[in-house]
Amino acid sequence: MMTTESTTEPKRSPTTTRLTRQTFPVLEMTCAACAVSVESMLTNTPGVAKAAVNYANQSATVEFDPKAITPAGMQQVLQSIGYDLVVDVEDPQAVQQEAQQQQYESLKKRTVWAGILSVPVVVLGMFFMTVPYVNYIMMVLSAPVVFWLGRSYFVNAWKQARHGKANMDTLVALSTGIAFLFSAFNTLNPDFWLSQGQHPHVYFEAAAVVIAFISLGKLLEERAKSNTSSAIKKLMGLQPKTVRIVEGGVGLQSVERELPIAQVRVGQVIVVRPGEKIPVDGIVESGESFVDESMISGEAIPVGKRTGATVFAGTINQKGSFRFTAQKVGSETVLAQIIRIVQEAQGSKAPVQKLVDQIAGIFVPVVISIALLTFAAWMILGRSADAGENAFAHALLTSVTVLVIACPCALGLATPTAIMVGVGKGAENNILIKDAESLELGYKVNAVVLDKTGTITEGKPTITDLAWQVSDLEIARLSPVLYALESQSEHPLAGAVTARLRADGVVGTVLDGFESLTGRGVSGRFQKMTYLVGNARLLTERGMVAELAVQKLATAWQQDAKTVVYFADQTRILAVLAIADPVKETSREAIHTLRKRGIAVYMMTGDNAQTAGAVAKAVGLSDFRAEALPADKAAFVKELQAQGKVVAMIGDGINDSQALAQADVSIAMGRGSDIAMDVAKMTLITSDLNSVPKALQLSKKTVQTIRQNLFWAFIYNLIGIPIAAGLLYPINGFLLNPMLAGAAMALSSVSVVSNSLRLRAAKL
Repeated sequence: MMTTESTTEPKRSPTTTRLTRQTFPVLEMTCAACAVSVESMLTNTPGVAKAAVNYANQSATVEFDPKAITPAGMQQVLQSIGYDLVVDVEDPQAVQQEAQQQQYESLKKRTVWAGILSVPVVVLGMFFMTVPYVNYIMMVLSAPVVFWLGRSYFVNAWKQARHGKANMDTLVALSTGIAFLFSAFNTLNPDFWLSQGQHPHVYFEAAAVVIAFISLGKLLEERAKSNTSSAIKKLMGLQPKTVRIVEGGVGLQSVERELPIAQVRVGQVIVVRPGEKIPVDGIVESGESFVDESMISGEAIPVGKRTGATVFAGTINQKGSFRFTAQKVGSETVLAQIIRIVQEAQGSKAPVQKLVDQIAGIFVPVVISIALLTFAAWMILGRSADAGENAFAHALLTSVTVLVIACPCALGLATPTAIMVGVGKGAENNILIKDAESLELGYKVNAVVLDKTGTITEGKPTITDLAWQVSDLEIARLSPVLYALESQSEHPLAGAVTARLRADGVVGTVLDGFESLTGRGVSGRFQKMTYLVGNARLLTERGMVAELAVQKLATAWQQDAKTVVYFADQTRILAVLAIADPVKETSREAIHTLRKRGIAVYMMTGDNAQTAGAVAKAVGLSDFRAEALPADKAAFVKELQAQGKVVAMIGDGINDSQALAQADVSIAMGRGSDIAMDVAKMTLITSDLNSVPKALQLSKKTVQTIRQNLFWAFIYNLIGIPIAAGLLYPINGFLLNPMLAGAAMALSSVSVVSNSLRLRAAKL
């Protein structure tokens, strides 16, 4: 074991030592206690200043002195105690994912075979104990279950024992191993007990069933953990693998060359074509287009880009083409920072299952101690009591009974069964739950932060008002012209106009000419007449002045944060349209319900203050923040947490992912981005905010069930262990048969599962 003095060496000279901070995937961790062991070994390695191991995402973040220790050196330290660190590979996450998938498939096969072999052992043990050679048949069937299919529990228990630690694997290995060996001895040497007036009991079914049940619990846990990195992988997928850079000057002399993204350097000129993702952060040098920046701002409407404008990695170019100069590359881009923050926020949390291992950490040594004390007490006191010559037999039987009745099958099932039923109940109510921690914390939430676009609002521009200034006859003639103009326009708001007209049954016509007027709108010719669609600036350029009624209408709409668009011919305004992102019908009701429960509700948006104020007013909110960047949202969540609040963040965009990862409870809207849904621990399938109060109520019910399950899991032990140890023997001569101990253990599991199933009938 490494000495404590050597581990503190880097800490004593911070001014002379330059520490490196790096995150590595960890392999072979099977429980929270494993994470504690890995962290302890790394922390006590010379050259390592600090180590934080997260069991949920199977990673270790290490601060170390590269002159004193290398990643390969840390890998050797962990390999010495049976774990592994993924270092010096091009894609460590891929290596970890492959290893986890192999581990899951292996565990799945072992669980299935354990179940197949355990069923006949139970049937034989319960109903056919008088059949000749039945003990030998049960021994043959249960041996592979315990020592082959359940070998990982013995291996992990040995790892823990080597370092003076114990976990649930220790108790499983001890109880099943002793039960099997004791039963095997009784099967092979029945006369040993018969000569002492005792029946040679066997407990093969208890050993086999315990392995099968615990393996099932592990399988459920592995399946939940397998998706923890999908959000990070999708964020990384937003960045293209290659880019086209411009070399050799300008104009005809320039040539385009394709490069891997990792080779891009600051100052290089990059070409972006229609529909492509922008690879790095930079400034537009030439050309113009609209760019979908919803991953940064959360706003549905693409942003116009021309010379001098800033563009961000991961955002998506629309119809235009442009060149830009790279300013921030690699880990410096906004996208890379989002990835880093999401990784850190996810890695800073531990799942609710850790509670079970913490309890087992105390429970296991106590049970082992009780078993040993029981054996010693019977050997010492039994000789002077009525037990007499049977002291050894009673000592062995009672100590084995203690281990059998204390087997942590119910303890292992207490959390996953409640979570499984809770998740199912959520799905029935259009709430997808991905993480147990959100169920643990949801009922404590006293502050909710809402994104605006796509969460409170519909998330897409819509025609909210259309006021024609002509007769019905002319409307029928002019609607196809308006449709034709907007269908050829590249402006992102044009889609809202065509969608509305299409819904009204309008079919476009063929124009005689079309022209896009940058920053103002479009114009076109139809039957020798020129028609315009655009903003007020376009009307002013053409010398048109809106009538007073139209001006008042436009002003009122603008005050409600709506975008005003005009349709005109050469001489007059034909129609005026208002485009906005409408508030969902259920948003106001949901916010009112949350506030009635005493929960503080806030709104955060990347939109301007006028639009944010209008939406806040519409849903009855007084506390909102406008023009917020992704980092601002995460910082606001941190600020609320610093005030002692338990914060739920509800959003739908990539720009919300930092805040979602930071929040205690994160909820994504089902129609939002895949990234938001992957980072969030809950997803509302219908994007209906009324599901939020239901989700918090479901959290309360599930936590109650988990606590009840843990109670039932332990009450059997608290009552059963003293009885198993022979507490009643001096009073009435009663000794608990280990067979009954196995039944009590099974009953505790049944009670836990049955209690979890009651969640199905819960009202939200």
